[in-house]
Amino acid sequence: MIIRKLRLQRGWSQEQLSEMSGLSVRTIQRIERGDKPGLESLKSLAAVFELQVSDLQKLPEPDMTQDIKITEEETRILNQVREIKGFYSHLITYASVITGLFILNYMTSPEYIWAWWPALGWGIGIASHGLSAFEVFNFFGPEWEKKQVEKRLGRKL
Repeated sequence: MIIRKLRLQRGWSQEQLSEMSGLSVRTIQRIERGDKPGLESLKSLAAVFELQVSDLQKLPEPDMTQDIKITEEETRILNQVREIKGFYSHLITYASVITGLFILNYMTSPEYIWAWWPALGWGIGIASHGLSAFEVFNFFGPEWEKKQVEKRLGRKL
């Protein structure tokens, strides 16, 4: 079964496939790892992927000794999603720590609000990270990397 490949082609997470199919995330993980699904699981997955159960069974089993090949575009998109995930993690950390600093500032010296300084400094870093993750201003993105490699190799890629 190439359930993982079908799922990634549609840009779904295991949790999303789980919700749409009515199967548990654990079941999805087992099937993607190579365990043979039951008939009811096959029916649910076939309905989600808009395939016949027989078509889903005919799909070749991945050779577990070889990596599943994903296209360059899929790799690029997966990397971008990881960048966005990293940005949100950074943003949550920022909000938590800065909130804690403001509370500490208020409790220790409410007459002078010093917590603005780390909030401002770190906030600039957060803004830069967001612009990069969402590719608004991507000064050092894939195009820049490609140009640098071409420049150093002395040829076009």
